[in-house]
Amino acid sequence: MYPILLSVTAGLILFLYAIASLSKVLHQAVEEKAKKWLLKMTSNIFWSILSGTFITILLDSSSAVIIITIIFVNAKLLTFRQSMGIVLGANIGTTISSQIIALDISKFSPILLLIGFFISFFSGHEKIKKASQALFYFGLLFFGLYTIEEAVEPLKTHPEIFEYMKKTEQPLWGAFIGMMVTLVIQSSSATVGMSIVMAKKGLLSLTGGIAIMIGSELGTCSDTLLATINGSKQAIKTGIFHLIFNLLSIIMGLIFFYPFVSFIEWISKGQQLEKAVANAHVFFNLIGVLLFVWFIPWFQKILDNIFPDKSQDF
Repeated sequence: MYPILLSVTAGLILFLYAIASLSKVLHQAVEEKAKKWLLKMTSNIFWSILSGTFITILLDSSSAVIIITIIFVNAKLLTFRQSMGIVLGANIGTTISSQIIALDISKFSPILLLIGFFISFFSGHEKIKKASQALFYFGLLFFGLYTIEEAVEPLKTHPEIFEYMKKTEQPLWGAFIGMMVTLVIQSSSATVGMSIVMAKKGLLSLTGGIAIMIGSELGTCSDTLLATINGSKQAIKTGIFHLIFNLLSIIMGLIFFYPFVSFIEWISKGQQLEKAVANAHVFFNLIGVLLFVWFIPWFQKILDNIFPDKSQDF
């Protein structure tokens, strides 16, 4: 058991390091473009959601996008109303990574690592170097997942692990595990990625994978709430809206858990289990946004009343 735990830990470290490094490289590459996009493309709630989705896909981190948004709101470059749309869009954009993980390209990760390393090492052109670094970290991300995937293979026949993973069939327990794992590793993408890998190896059922995914949505709110400390009331409201949206989505997801599982089974008919878990991630966030976007004026009014800000000029 110890060698397995060691390999899983090593794979997780590689995965988390790759996510952080990839986000940093992409952030540096498109930072100014992202700022201009945010400022220009938030004239209404539709464009705000689209902007949040697109920039999250580019930066590969919903937390990074929401934290940037909180900073912009604090600097009075964005209004609280605009930030609400970006938060919703970020929740959609983050699901793209789970779809990529489910494509099972981890076996090609050494090729990405090799190409990215050599181009980065020998190239003197700054833009090419940044692109090759992104390719390297992209390969490292999948190599980390591959390490975890290979490490957990023997666990399929381990009776104690099997009994423990069966507990995730209970939605509340599975969601709790997803929340706690995300709080510890500070990455919902990593939590969902691991659930996809474990589903692929037969350690998680679709029910367990969806439950963990739902819980990870709440765990990801911690770092964005931390970003609001000492911020303006407008920035605080942005962080709280993110928490409220995720919390209400989770409650709705747990209430309609089994109908949602049946829907995913129907929509993913003929696809691999890991792909079904990735599909659940997409539809859970997409349905949540489509449901709650109509209540944005109501959310804004309530939060404005709870956190009145007489100094705001927008």
